[in-house]
Order: sequence, then structure tokens, then C-alpha cells
Amino acid sequence: MILPGQRLPIVIAMRPVDFRRGHDGLAATIQNELGLDPHSGLTVVFRSKRGDRIKVLVWDGTGLVLIYKRLEAGSFTWPKVQDGVMRLSRAQFEALNSIASCAEVRRAAPPSAPGQGKRPRSSTL
Repeated sequence: MILPGQRLPIVIAMRPVDFRRGHDGLAATIQNELGLDPHSGLTVVFRSKRGDRIKVLVWDGTGLVLIYKRLEAGSFTWPKVQDGVMRLSRAQFEALNSIASCAEVRRAAPPSAPGQGKRPRSSTL
């Protein structure tokens, strides 16, 4: 697992983003909408509208690294949607990457087998 530097900040972009965006689109969001430098080593967590997915963008010194995580069931509990960012501690960031230790996940019915219909949606974000 790629972990952010200990001295560099980890933030969540508070407003959900279009998850079709890749490295360059998310870096532009960091720079243009959040007013931060995506090449500074900063780690930025982006949330989906449905609340069950995250993308993490970090500069590792040689290039942008994009991590994507989708929960198979349930959704993360997110703070209120607003502009700006919220700082995360290293422990909070690691909890997002470890479903076993993440107490901030709402459980839902298990996903259906492939070809058996859509994945269940959480009723709240």
C-alpha cells in the first residue's frame, strides 16, 4: 500500500467529484478548485456522490499516483457536503484503506452475483 509522507498533510475534498476524472482532471481540481499544489506531496482523498468509493491522488516525487477504492457493500460515513477540504490524521487515512479496521462504514446487503442485477445502493450518503 502507498502511504503518504508523515509530515505532509492528508485532506479530503469535501465536495464529491465526477469519478470519470483521472490523474490530470483530479490534479486540476486540486489546483483550480481547492487552491492547493497537487505536486507538493499533499495527499488528497476524493469522494463519490454515492459515498461508496474514494480516489486518492498523491505525488510520490516521480509522478502522480491514483488509488481507487470501491466498497462491495455499504458506504463510508462522510461529513456534510461543502466547499473546501478537511484535514485527516494518518490513522483516519489508514482506516479508509483498511475495511477491517474502518468503523465508519455502514453495512448493506451483500452484492449480487455477476449478472444477477445491480449492486445495492445505500439510501444515504
